[in-house]
Amino acid sequence: MLALALLAFAAPLEAQEAKNCGAPINIDDGWTLATPGDVGMDAERLCSLDKLIAHWPDANIHAVVIVRHGKLVMERYFSGTDQRWGMPLGKVDYAADVKHDLRSISKSATSLLVGIALGEGKFPALDSPVFEAFPEFADLRTPEKMKITFLHLLTMSSGLKWDETTPYSNPANSERQLIASVDPVRYVLEQPLVAPPGTVYNYSGGDTTLLAMALEKTTGRRLDDYAREKLFGPLGIVDFEWIEMPLNRKLAAASGLRLRARDSAKLGQLLLTDGQWNGKQVLPKGWAAESVKPSINGEGLYFYGYQWWLGRTLLRGRDLEWSAGFGYGGQRLYAQPDLGLVVMINGGHYGGPLQGIIPFAIFTRLILPATKD
Repeated sequence: MLALALLAFAAPLEAQEAKNCGAPINIDDGWTLATPGDVGMDAERLCSLDKLIAHWPDANIHAVVIVRHGKLVMERYFSGTDQRWGMPLGKVDYAADVKHDLRSISKSATSLLVGIALGEGKFPALDSPVFEAFPEFADLRTPEKMKITFLHLLTMSSGLKWDETTPYSNPANSERQLIASVDPVRYVLEQPLVAPPGTVYNYSGGDTTLLAMALEKTTGRRLDDYAREKLFGPLGIVDFEWIEMPLNRKLAAASGLRLRARDSAKLGQLLLTDGQWNGKQVLPKGWAAESVKPSINGEGLYFYGYQWWLGRTLLRGRDLEWSAGFGYGGQRLYAQPDLGLVVMINGGHYGGPLQGIIPFAIFTRLILPATKD
């Protein structure tokens, strides 16, 4: 029903409205701007997004940013109720210069930082045991746990017990317990092993936390400081926030990153350019491609890479594969290489079933069909 409704609201608007709808503004952040027509996209179809949002008040979509062939084509911002890492913000009027929670897209950003540190020789080999990076927790070692490697953490296949299927409002949720722990590394490592490492995918912010804490140890830098110099600075991202967990004062690597929507899109663009941004090599060559190769069967029909979701969509009889960062509440960052397309969507539909349905429909029913070539 939702898909049919979206198609109904995708009727062309007046040509004059389409000409100006969602035109990006120049804020000197490194993006080259273009019109939809410049990059082979249907402006009238894209402009129907406003009509779609107006007819779906429960959608609570906050931002939609579209990039094609490396050029910022469209940015649309809306007002809606929102949160900052679970704390109510009330109604927020979103714009190009307003940050938004990325929630679990923070995991994808953490993975990019691991790649950068690995390229600098400042991160352990991916096939090395995780416990070797944390000798202070030798009391938790077992022969079976010593088989957990950093590759297993990247692909969420550590085998450690972890449950984020219960609502995040439930104190029994593993992520909630991690946040409330005095020592998050110990909390993760002390979990019992319930599957041989590398055999079973299990969504785990704990695996991401171990990656981040190992990176802080091996680089000697806090995650946000390292990100500022090695990732965000080269991308021209000057306004960001990485929230600390309140009790243990460690950064919430799995969920705490806040960026502007058009800055979030830069992370997706790196996946399409072998890690380059405006001619500068930000990621090690080959890391982007390695990150989005199917490494394990994820949830449902998805494959999973290095903290990136991997899916596919049929468009006009053509099978299109895409990579994505998924975040709680409707945060979605899509990168589609065949069409040279990056889409960033922010929403505030925390906990509801529409948080995944509506962003996916915007991407597959509205934006992908708007490509003409």
